[in-house]
Amino acid sequence: MTNVQRGGRVALITGASRGIGAAVARLLASRGMRVVVNYRRSRDEAEDVVASIRSAGGGAMAVQADVRDGSAVLGMVEQARAAMGEVEVLVHNALIPYAIKSFDEISWDELGGKLEQEMRAAFLLTKAVVPGMTTRGYGRIVYLGTVLSRRPRAGMIALGTSKAALGSFARFVAEELGPRGITVNVVAPGPVAETSIHEATLDQEHRQRQAEQTALGRIASPDDVARAVAFYASDDSEFITGTTAPVNGGLAMG
Repeated sequence: MTNVQRGGRVALITGASRGIGAAVARLLASRGMRVVVNYRRSRDEAEDVVASIRSAGGGAMAVQADVRDGSAVLGMVEQARAAMGEVEVLVHNALIPYAIKSFDEISWDELGGKLEQEMRAAFLLTKAVVPGMTTRGYGRIVYLGTVLSRRPRAGMIALGTSKAALGSFARFVAEELGPRGITVNVVAPGPVAETSIHEATLDQEHRQRQAEQTALGRIASPDDVARAVAFYASDDSEFITGTTAPVNGGLAMG
């Protein structure tokens, strides 16, 4: 990939062809970072995100990789390094598929499979970027979680349980990587409009009910989540690690 600007930190955003990931990519680019827009299948949408960033004067490139595939992850990080330099910011947003079923209906293969794939992706990505971050003595790692880890909803046991595991993983990694200048945090949204999860799991009546239950009176937008991610991805958060930021408008407090 050519026409990648030099200068500014390098941020890799997984699942960045649409929704929250695309919003994060655009926001980080607008704040001076050079972004790697990862996608698995949505090439045209990823290229559209890159084009919008470049048209605004930013630096971006799209890289295809399934984040559950170790060799693909290493190849993606190497592509980023060759074109831009070491990845200094990792935002792991890619959504790993999961079953929407009750406990009575779900099988262990469905629940355990989601857990395994969720943790595999986070593990592989983190392993791939930490050596470069360690060399530089600087890194920002942000994982996307969910309010469902603390506020269960019918049918969402696979997603909520796997993201709860991701939150624990983040704290352990934060403890080990802190002395190297690397912070690790989680952004845990509630329902977010214009995302595949929101469209697939909530009909209009449920969306209205969720908005009414939220202290701020509305469902989050991808940009709401992106701003929280951008804080953790910046130097403003240099003394914050091992935390989870609830971006849910007061749907779940405490």
